Amino acid sequence: MTNTSVSSHKRCCINCVLQECGPLLPNVVSSELSPHHRSHLVLYRGVRDWRSCRRYSDATDLSEEDVDTKQEKQPTENTKTQTKPEKRKRVTEKTAKAKKKNKREEECIIQKETESKESTKPARKRKKKKTITDVLASSDPKPGCPADLQNTVAQYFSDKRSVIELEELQLQDSCFLSSNDLTHSLSSYLKQICPKWAKLHKQHTEKNSVVLLIVCSSALRTIELIKQLTTFKGEAKTIKLFAKHIKMEEQVKLLQKGITHIGVGTPGRIGALIEKEGLNLRGLRYLVLDWNWRDQKLRRMMDIPEVKVDFLKLLERGILKDCKADQIKIGLF
Repeated sequence: MTNTSVSSHKRCCINCVLQECGPLLPNVVSSELSPHHRSHLVLYRGVRDWRSCRRYSDATDLSEEDVDTKQEKQPTENTKTQTKPEKRKRVTEKTAKAKKKNKREEECIIQKETESKESTKPARKRKKKKTITDVLASSDPKPGCPADLQNTVAQYFSDKRSVIELEELQLQDSCFLSSNDLTHSLSSYLKQICPKWAKLHKQHTEKNSVVLLIVCSSALRTIELIKQLTTFKGEAKTIKLFAKHIKMEEQVKLLQKGITHIGVGTPGRIGALIEKEGLNLRGLRYLVLDWNWRDQKLRRMMDIPEVKVDFLKLLERGILKDCKADQIKIGLF
């Protein structure tokens, strides 16, 4: 029996039965009812059975739906259980990264602290080695004397000569002229040591030779000294004897062409000219050393190693012998 098959008349009858004996329907007996109501009771029971079947079917449908929902929920739960270890892994990775960052920050802080400690510590000052310029700048300038030249000669030849030869190299005081006391200019000093210069340069007639030889440390100093000779030299001729921009052959030609009275130059080029016989010492009477002058680094002529060696070699090329023979006089300017 279906819900559509029940007519409206029958529905009214069922309602009547329910109103009259609804609470007693489970225990009512069909014999106690009228034939009209019996038929309605049968209908009611049929309807009740149909309703119970409907409820059971609805319950079964609900149970199936619950099963489906449970089955749908199970994979989600499984996924949740599966994602839990992944989440744990991610958490552990995050904690490891955080620990690394903390370690790096701690290391940076420690480095900064050490650097700050080092910066706060007073830095040890290294003692600088004193150079020649430092020593000369701190000391007062002293004029050179013949003893200074004697000491430099003795120190240079001490390892190369015997005791007897060293004694032969020593010069007497008569070989030296008066030294500059740092008050003279070049012209005034030369006038003091060569009062008869006018006669000497006129008497000089030999080529490849000079009467006055001035030895200095550089080419620039040579040019300066030649400019300072204007008040002294008079009609005498001068020659530049240095290696910068001037070939040795040109200098030899100049010495051979005419008579020169004053030669100004460096010991290296003068020694080379004497060695090649471009310059001889026969007419030489005065040897003046630019002893007290200092360059930009406050070095004197004897403080420059190369110039010192060249000068001492120049002395060996006959100058010391002529000094002992009283032909050449040495002056320290």
